[in-house]
This record gives sequence, C-alpha cells and structure tokens, in this order.
Amino acid sequence: MTFSYNDYRAKAVLAAALLSLLFGATGCGSSSTIATVNGQKISTADYDKKLEASPAGKGVLTQMIQSDLIDQYAKENNINPTDAEINAEIDKIKARYPNGQFEAIVKQQGLTDADIRSIFRQQLILQKAVASQGKPVTDADIKAYFDRNHATLDKPEQVRARHILVPDLKTAETVESKLKGGAKFEDVAKQYSTDPATKDKGGELGWFGHNQMVGPFDKAAFSLPVGQISAPVKSPFGYHVIQVEEKKPAVKATLASSKDQIRQTLTQQAAQSQIPLFMQQLRSKATITVNDPRFSDLASTPGPAPAASAGAAPTPATPATK
Repeated sequence: MTFSYNDYRAKAVLAAALLSLLFGATGCGSSSTIATVNGQKISTADYDKKLEASPAGKGVLTQMIQSDLIDQYAKENNINPTDAEINAEIDKIKARYPNGQFEAIVKQQGLTDADIRSIFRQQLILQKAVASQGKPVTDADIKAYFDRNHATLDKPEQVRARHILVPDLKTAETVESKLKGGAKFEDVAKQYSTDPATKDKGGELGWFGHNQMVGPFDKAAFSLPVGQISAPVKSPFGYHVIQVEEKKPAVKATLASSKDQIRQTLTQQAAQSQIPLFMQQLRSKATITVNDPRFSDLASTPGPAPAASAGAAPTPATPATK
C-alpha cells in the first residue's frame, strides 16, 4: 500500500506517543522486581536507569517537553480544537486504511482512544498556530500540483466486502454452505471467523482498492458480482469466504474535481514545513531546566535552541488481512 503525506504524519505522531507512554510507565526509584532470570532479580530501578540512559529515554523527555510547550501555547492563545475537528482528523486517517487496520495499529502501539485524541489535538494546535505564517495557496499552485500528480489523484476501482476467515478447507465449505443456505453473514462470522478485527463486525472490511489485500483475496473480491458468496479462497492466512457488498468504478481526476483536495494538501504541507521553525521559536522563548545531567543538553534559557525531536519507535506491523 502506498501511504500519503497524512499517513506518514499519523504514523510519526503515533510513534512519538508510544515513547511518551513508555516513559510514563516507569517508576524511578522503585525497589520492586520487574523480572527474574533463573531466580536472579532485575529491579525496576535498574530497568528505569537503563531505559532513561538509552536514546529512547532522551527522545521521550524531548517529546514531553515539546508536548508541554504546545499545551502552554494553546492555553495562552486560546486555541482549543473542538471534538468535531479532532474526530474529522482521525476519520481522515482511518479512511486511508482497510476497515479495522487503524485500530489494529493503535492497539499494537499500546495507545488508548484518549491518547489518540490527545495526539491529534496537538497536531491541530500546531496547524492552527502556523496557518497564518505561510503564503496563501493560489490557483497557479493548485494547477502545478495537478499537472505533476494527476495520476495519483485518480480514484481507483474499489470494493466494499466482508469475509469469514477459517483455518481449513472443510470449515470453509461448511461456512459457504450455511451462507448459501440463508444463514446471516453476521451470525456465521461471529461463530466461525478467526479474524479478530472483523469477526464481531459481521466480517466487514470496508472499502479497499487493488493490492491492499493479499493476492488471492484481491483477485476474488474484484471478480465477484455484488451479493454473491464466494467459494473458499485460500491465502497465507487460511481460507476466506467472501461477499462483495458494493463496487465503485475507477474515476479519472480532473482539475475541477481535485481542486479542494489539492488546496487542503498544499495548505497542510505548508503548515507542516513551518512546524519545526515554530517549535524552535517556542523553545527559544522558554526556560527549560533539566535536573538530570544525562539530559543537560535539553535544557535551555531564552535564546536560540534546536528544534524538538520526537525520537523513534518500532514500526507497526501489518495486520493479517493486509
């Protein structure tokens, strides 16, 4: 799957939030035991020291400083993104993944719904803060972007489908028989499916395009008539019984149909390019005191300071249906 600018941004902030959660989970100075190896104890205090001394520990503290600076700026400038705005940002990212995949990434990162909302809230604060700093997007800018990227703006053929995943052919044939005999797809999915992301949602996968699913599944889904129950389809994950619910034909993009989308993309890109400088300006005006000498280079007094860095975190693995 090819990820857009917004996808990359979402994964970056998810990774940064994971680091922050890891830091928050530690208990400095604790004498408890976090693990034992053949009876030999590893204390929580030793674990904390190792974690804090690692590059990840420094990245977490940097991220926490940056987060406080953003929240303080928002309070001072009365910037308070609404629930509707936060929901819209989250929905835009969710729409770029097959049904359930965004939730799977969030779960793998150990994030809660409140964590996600906080992440996108801060992104909105930063966008609002730098919105007036960039030059307005012109019609000429939009035309130039369209000319360079018109192929990526085309809307490919898509299907909305549901499936039931089982481990063997015999069970798949039983599922197929029940569905073709009139059983409700939702009931059969709940009883038989081994896909944890969809079994309690009636097997729903949502809308997806070519090459977003494994090869055999992709081929079957795009060749099935709407409403028809498939024969068992074997993939590396087991056997799928598929039903296509809707289809959307491919649509060729035009400048007129793409104008609003391009304007939004260019506005977001311009804002994103301003954020490092904006964060540098916030840091240059802040008094940041760090009591741990290992992180002394993160301290600042009013004057020039480097831009904050979120650090790094593991890349989310792809769910089985991808």
